Amino acid sequence: MKPKFLQLLKNRKESGSYRSLSLFQDFVDFFSNDYLGLSRKLKVESQKFDRLGSTGSRLISGNSLEAESCESFLADFFQAEAALVFNSGYDANIGLFSSVPQKGDTVIYDALIHASIRDGIRLSYAKSYSFAHNDLHDLEKKLTRSEGSVFVAVESLYSMDGDICPLDEVIELCAKYSAYLIVDEAHAVGVLGEKGKGLTFHKEVFARIITFGKGYGYHGAAVLGSEELKNYLINFARSFIYTTALPVEDYQLIQQQIESSEDDNLRVALQSNIDYFRAKLNYQGVSANTSPIQILEVPGVDNALNLAKQLQENNFAVKAILSPTVPEGQERIRICIHTFNTKEEIEKIAEILLQY
Repeated sequence: MKPKFLQLLKNRKESGSYRSLSLFQDFVDFFSNDYLGLSRKLKVESQKFDRLGSTGSRLISGNSLEAESCESFLADFFQAEAALVFNSGYDANIGLFSSVPQKGDTVIYDALIHASIRDGIRLSYAKSYSFAHNDLHDLEKKLTRSEGSVFVAVESLYSMDGDICPLDEVIELCAKYSAYLIVDEAHAVGVLGEKGKGLTFHKEVFARIITFGKGYGYHGAAVLGSEELKNYLINFARSFIYTTALPVEDYQLIQQQIESSEDDNLRVALQSNIDYFRAKLNYQGVSANTSPIQILEVPGVDNALNLAKQLQENNFAVKAILSPTVPEGQERIRICIHTFNTKEEIEKIAEILLQY
């Protein structure tokens, strides 16, 4: 490798923000996005398909009755006009944000928006501005200065803080300024809203991004919106056009997992564990009381890494979240609560966290 790349890696190591892969075999899971535990209940029925692999992109050989049936199911389940499945949430956001906003348009995004949306915006020719996190006044200020068609991008449930967007007020502002609202529901679907259908269910938005690799315990994503938007993405979203489609059976498994999530007992059990965790910590942080993501800020890379190490030494699968994922000085421990976590496990992890 070139010396400059090696120097960049060295700088990461020296700053304590070097990333590496971890394997937490037989640890207690407080770090995955499998909030409802559905990945543990996944049952792959032995079915005969004409083929297993999709063999190509959806536009060539990769389309199938299973894919189209899945998209019809998603549109009906989430009460959208149309749905288009992508291979991941990253692909969905890249495809949507790189192709829909045009030169002369403006994208205004929450300062804590996911990296995939930022990357998609970079690939577009539109101007873009961030607004202060969940700050309606700053959003309106940016809306008054925008040009062309205006797109506003938010998450319904933010993955790094576990807090919730003031969606009703954002929708009102977008209507006032004729802006198109795009909501990433990645961490909300399965968990929040009626039957876990997300916080934009029954709300008027331009597009919703839902993912299947978190609350639904599988893989893939979809953009929900109008039939015209779906057709546009099929024609212009490069992350859809130029990639091999998901394996054929994945479309049936996506539908299976979503149908499994309709059991409200899963969300009741999850909320019980969230309440128990917050009560044990007398939680005063920013995370919402309905969020399966509960964060504790531990400013300083060394402090966050040391706490994560102590938790791991006690058999808890937990990772420190460091800059550049979060701003410097806002390092944190991110605790993900699940239906399958026991009260004893929650008590034990709370004991360690209370020491900080």
